[in-house]
Parts: sequence; structure tokens; C-alpha cells
Amino acid sequence: MVKKSTRVQVIIKYGPDIEELVRKIRKWMTEEADEPNAEEILQKCEDLYFGSELSYRAAPHENELIISAIYTRLINRYGILDPLLDDPSINEIMVNGPDHIYVERNRALVSIDDAFTSVSELEEIIRMFASDVHREINEANPIVDARLPSGYRVNGVLRTVALNGPILTIRKFRETEIEMSELVGCASLSRECALDLAALVRSGYNVFISGGTSSGKTTFLNALTAFIGENERVITIEDSAELVISHIENKVQMECKAANSIGKGEVNMTQLIRTSLRMRPDRIIVGEVRGKEVIDMIQAMNTGHDGSMSTGHGNSIRGMLNRLETMYLSDSQVSVESVRNQIANAIDIFVHLKRDSKGRRRVEEVAELTGFNGGEYEINYLYRVDESGVLRPTGNPLCDRERLVRTGYGQMMTGSGQMRGNAS
Repeated sequence: MVKKSTRVQVIIKYGPDIEELVRKIRKWMTEEADEPNAEEILQKCEDLYFGSELSYRAAPHENELIISAIYTRLINRYGILDPLLDDPSINEIMVNGPDHIYVERNRALVSIDDAFTSVSELEEIIRMFASDVHREINEANPIVDARLPSGYRVNGVLRTVALNGPILTIRKFRETEIEMSELVGCASLSRECALDLAALVRSGYNVFISGGTSSGKTTFLNALTAFIGENERVITIEDSAELVISHIENKVQMECKAANSIGKGEVNMTQLIRTSLRMRPDRIIVGEVRGKEVIDMIQAMNTGHDGSMSTGHGNSIRGMLNRLETMYLSDSQVSVESVRNQIANAIDIFVHLKRDSKGRRRVEEVAELTGFNGGEYEINYLYRVDESGVLRPTGNPLCDRERLVRTGYGQMMTGSGQMRGNAS
């Protein structure tokens, strides 16, 4: 019995031959008076393949795989990636060199039985993504990080800095808003925690969401924005625009801009946060903070813009506090104590997310930052995951209840777990 080859094995084995046939058919397509349709292109692939020397070298069971590989590259703009981009069950695509493609599908990492014909083909696809957003990637600038018109976020790295070949990562985002009820339904958090967070957002508490890479920070932030009042003016500031806030009409959405090929025209998050303060915002929503822009984010939260929100990378709430300090001090000459006091005065509520070994994204901790006592932060944990992995209320009541009372949620978060119905 003949062992059938996988698609990856076939592409690696006949890569140069496939590229040559693709070139010939593309030439034929450009020379045709009328643009050929998909059926005509497929017929040309079969005719040219079976009339080539390659068809004699390939095993009979490899014919279909080779013809499919040729046709896919001709019919799709992004070649073998188009079917993955169109698959709604896939939310991330990871290409580690020409012959190692992985996707995250239904919260699990899966290897894809497909490959690029060569390093050159993969790099050409990366350049195509870059050109679609008017970016340039070459040996002098071997990294591109951009948002496609579709909203997908693309990161590409050329082989000059990636030892195992060009690297391409595409993160897909939903075009519609995710609702908190969906997160409750997939056990990302409990219903009572969702109700409490809804009341906190509506009452204007400043919220910071922390978590590791791909822990669902932006998704969770988007779900929280649904509880912002429709009559408020909201400014969103992101490195790459990902938030979808459709229920608010009075909104301004701003996105950072990279420098052009001669190093001009950059607009960073710090500049956008500063200019947002002159736009009469009720709330400022900042995407992920990674550096000195944290100073302006903290200042914005400290200057009367109640209900502002942001996210950042951290392995716990205390770990995130340490990172915020480090980012703040990297571009400031003020004392550590002053920085800690500013952070404690700015952020009211922390939500920490975690992505577990099974790919599930869930809330690990919810806490109130009550102050800084001169030695360490005072943290009042409201929810924590127990030993069985279930998110449960700690029984601690919220200390700062003034805004809850003012907005009619005074019976919420008493620590008893009894009075939550009026937040729904």
C-alpha cells in the first residue's frame, strides 16, 4: 500500500516546480483579452500541469494536491492564507517559516497541513499585507505591525531577523461587539461578577484590565464599554483600532500612526492621549499601554474623566501595578512614592484575565485599589478564582461606594452577595 503524502510534503518536494507553473499561468491570465473566470483558470492549471514534465515525476496520488496548490495561489489574493482568513472558527494565524503554519481554532492550537513554496513566496505575502496599509518592509525595516482594512492585526518579520524564516502573525477580530452575556455563557466570569462590573462601569469607576498575551483583554474591554451611557462623549485611543462601540454616537476613535519610510509622520499614543484631553471627553478609553504613555493615561484618570478604562500586560494585579510603575518611571523623574500615589488615586478597579492551558480565557481576579499606605498598595479583592478554578466573591464589600450610591446602585457589592438584581 502506497503511503499518501501530506500537502506540506508535496509543497516542499515540488515547490520550485509549482512556482514556475504559477508564473506561466499568471502570464497567460494577463495576456488574455477577457479576464478568465475561476473555471477557466482551473482548466488551464490542469492542462498545463498534465502537459508538463512535473506530472511524470509526481506520484498519481500527488496530482490533485499539486493542481490545488497551483489553483489556490492564482485565485486568491493572499494565496493559501485566504481560506484561513475566511474561516470564522479561526481567530489567529501563525506562520513560522514557509512550512510551519498554525491557527487557533475553538481555543486550541492546530497545525495546518499546508505550506508556502519558498521563503520568497512567504515574504512576498508579508510585503503585500504591508503595502495594503501603505507600510514598507525591507531589509532596512524588517518588521511591520499594522491593522488591515478588515480590522485584522498583522505582524510580519523578515528572515533577516527571524532565524527560522519569515514570521507572520494575523489576529482576527469580530466585526460585531461581543456582549458580556456571551462571556458569562462561556464561563469567562460569573453572572454576579458581570452584574457588579456593569454597575461599576455605569457609575464611572476607572477600570484597568490586565492579563497575558491573548488572554482576552481587548475583548473584555469591548464588552465593558457596552455599559457606558449612550449620552456620554467617549474618546478611544488605540495602537491598532480594535474596539467596536456601536451604541454611542458621540464618540471619537483615534489610532496611532507609524513613521513613513523617511522617519516622518509618526503619531504615538502619548500624543493622542494629550490631544484627547482637549476634546471635552466624558470618558477616555486607552487600548494597551506599553510605555511612557502610561503617564498621560494616569494623568487623564486623575483629572476628572471618571469611567476611563485601559489594558496592559501583567501576570497578576500586583504584577501589573509593578509594571505600571516601571513604565511611568522610565520617562519621569518623580519619586516612586509619588508615582504609586498617582496610580492609587487614578485606578479604582482592576480586572485580571488569564488564558489557561486549554485555551480558555477567564477572569482570575477583580479587586478595588483603595490606596497606597507608604509601603505598599492597599488592594481589596472582590472576586478570586478558588482552588477548583471557579470565580467566587470574596465577601469583601466595596470600600468606595459613593459613586454607586450616586447612580442608584447603592445596594450593589455589599459583600453579602444578596443585592445584585438592579444592575441588570
